Amino acid sequence: MNSQTLRQEWFFNIRGDLLSGLVVALALIPEAIAFSIIAGVDPRVGLYASFSIAVVIAFTGGRPGMISAATGAMALLMVTLVREHGLEYLLAATLLCGVLQIVAGYLRLGSLMRFVSRSVVTGFVNALAILIFMAQLPELTDVTWHVYAMTAAGLSIIYLFPYIPVVGRTIPSPLVCILALTAVAVYLGLDIRTVGDMGDLPDTLPIFLWPDVPLNLETLLIILPYSAALAVVGLLESMMTATIVDDLTDTPSDKNRECKGQGIANIGAGLLGGMAGCAMIGQSIINIKSGGRSRLSTLAAGVFLLLMVVFLGDYLAMIPMAALVAVMIMVSIGTFSWDSLRNLKKHPLSTNIVMVSTVAVVVATHNLAYGVFVGVLLAAMFFANKIGHFLYIGSEADASGRARTYQVVGQVFFSSSDKFVSSFDFKEALDRVTIDLNRAHFWDITAVAALDKVVIKFRREGTEVEVVGLNEASATIVDRFGVHDKPDGVDKLMGH
Repeated sequence: MNSQTLRQEWFFNIRGDLLSGLVVALALIPEAIAFSIIAGVDPRVGLYASFSIAVVIAFTGGRPGMISAATGAMALLMVTLVREHGLEYLLAATLLCGVLQIVAGYLRLGSLMRFVSRSVVTGFVNALAILIFMAQLPELTDVTWHVYAMTAAGLSIIYLFPYIPVVGRTIPSPLVCILALTAVAVYLGLDIRTVGDMGDLPDTLPIFLWPDVPLNLETLLIILPYSAALAVVGLLESMMTATIVDDLTDTPSDKNRECKGQGIANIGAGLLGGMAGCAMIGQSIINIKSGGRSRLSTLAAGVFLLLMVVFLGDYLAMIPMAALVAVMIMVSIGTFSWDSLRNLKKHPLSTNIVMVSTVAVVVATHNLAYGVFVGVLLAAMFFANKIGHFLYIGSEADASGRARTYQVVGQVFFSSSDKFVSSFDFKEALDRVTIDLNRAHFWDITAVAALDKVVIKFRREGTEVEVVGLNEASATIVDRFGVHDKPDGVDKLMGH
């Protein structure tokens, strides 16, 4: 790595990256503990995972400025494995998850993101914003008025502090919010929920651990389904988050490198006693909003996290959850695409259905993979239906009325094949039919079967048929799979 690349990826924004890394580290602590509780493991498992994943991905990832750590989406997939087989099997599954993600990177599966439409990404973003907000509600339910006052004060600091001349632009307002509310809570001795109430913080550095599981086929069969699910969900959330950060920073990312980086990071987490993780949209947005841009911000978040929980645990335990709730509400508001609501009247109905369906499925299932799958499936169906309508077939008879030329314009595939067949008049008494395909393209075997059907139906009526104008790609698939030009074509088509 030359000095110019080193500066571009690491050291062009040192102060902003270090401060944003500190803010992210503070926001990661309660979330890592909460995700550990969800997975049914000790809080140290989530905290060590967040530290190691953030540090490793800073060097290996393909998206500078993006934060990766232990996540709720991944934690939900671990519950059954931990309950039935214990922590050691989770660590083994984390290692295998990393291997699968590295393989995905070398297979260039990150490039599949180009098949995810903008409406799916928007739905993904909106769903995550709603989930982030909903995750804060337990901290705002059945509490004293002090919590609401502290949360409101925190939001005021976050949104108003940037307007203060000079300092407002140099110090991230979420950091000011956390420090100020902690000072107020300690000074007034408020009896409100703190980070210390979430769980015990570790007081030692992580150590190298090889999972204590039998190295045999039975173990592989136990962990493989969980590892595969973790790898898919982790890569999906990471790729989507990378796309969002690309838009926020107007810079590109290397999705395939990110796949490999996530895999290496998860292997590192598993070897240090941590659970699998992936990119976090909430913390990534906190990082970007707080001024983080380079790999240094991600590294700083991981290093600060470890140093604080190990050496400053007593002070961290004093941070009121209300301060972190205010930060996450800010993230929720900043994440939600408010333009998508204003554009509901402007955008096509199909686009709105894809977006809303993605939101609904993610929020209902709390599973990002399900929502994105439904969104991509609907988008593909709407696209196929739309392209299927762009097919025109006109015809012209010659002077004698005994010959007709059909001109096909458009795309012929599974969605438009029925329209293609129905556009020909097989009962017209003709001696000759010419099917001109100069301006058409045949995409799949359904289209080839439709052409076979048309040609053979005409021939059964005693009409001579000539197919002209096939482009090279269409001719290749027709020659390979078509039967109308083969001696036994009619028998094959009729199933004889």
